[in-house]
Amino acid sequence: MSLQTEITKRQIASHRLGSLRQMKLDYQLYLIIVLPFAWLMIFQYGPMYGLQLAFKNFRIMEGIWGSPWVGFEHFIKFFESHQFVRVVGNTLWISFYELLAGFPIPIILALALNATMRTRFKLTVQFITYMPYFISTVVMVGIILQFLNPRIGIVNMGVGLFGMEPINFMGEPTMFKSIYVWSGIWQSAGWGTIIYLAALSAVSPELHEAATIDGASRLQRIRHVDIPGIMPTIITLLILNMGMIMGIGFEKIFLMQNPLNISSSEVISTYVYSVSLASSAPNYSFATAIGFFNSLVNLILIMTVNQIAKKVGETSLW
Repeated sequence: MSLQTEITKRQIASHRLGSLRQMKLDYQLYLIIVLPFAWLMIFQYGPMYGLQLAFKNFRIMEGIWGSPWVGFEHFIKFFESHQFVRVVGNTLWISFYELLAGFPIPIILALALNATMRTRFKLTVQFITYMPYFISTVVMVGIILQFLNPRIGIVNMGVGLFGMEPINFMGEPTMFKSIYVWSGIWQSAGWGTIIYLAALSAVSPELHEAATIDGASRLQRIRHVDIPGIMPTIITLLILNMGMIMGIGFEKIFLMQNPLNISSSEVISTYVYSVSLASSAPNYSFATAIGFFNSLVNLILIMTVNQIAKKVGETSLW
């Protein structure tokens, strides 16, 4: 046993020595990843230190470590609050609305562009659909507010031509979700097609040639060749989108909010802001607990959908 142990130790030492020599030879590659790795550790993993606030009653004078533990008190407070159903409901409603309405559109647009034979027309459509993606969130919300303004908005001017009264779109809670979702689709649909066009370029031309010889029409080739070819990409992006169901962005929602539509526009991210930074008596522990709950739900969703995709379609993230 001692001889075998000694041999094993020598093998491990030799392997480590070989690894160190290889690292010295490829030191440039390791230097390249130093900054990204440092960024990841500092800004992604470092803040996890503050998650303990969710289980403490944070007192600024005592600091994070010195604040007393309260267990799940803040989680229970959130679950029992009258805001829980409204905030979580709005978050889920907007997220699923955005997923159901917005997820298929880049796929359809990519398939249509891939099937287009006119190069100039294809490039024109790509340019027009890509451009909105580069508009900043603040400018995008400004455009939305100007277009939907009850007095000077171009939409209400068009409504007035038919003898109808101006509509306060941003003041109607029932319209907020549709305005948010469809403006987002208009802004990001063209950019989302890039991934699918890249996946379509990897589909073998021989499959299209064989389908054409067999008499398949263009729609039949899209259905039986293109869609199966990009299905792994579709499933992968669907899993990633499901993992962000509870992660609606803060900026656009916050900028579009007003006292009239707050009942349908208050989501988890804006609620966390209102009970922490925007409150006269900020409760950082309560806000951290809500954010932690949000991240935990996203983690469960992405793991569940990944397992389902793995069993059904044999395509998964891990």
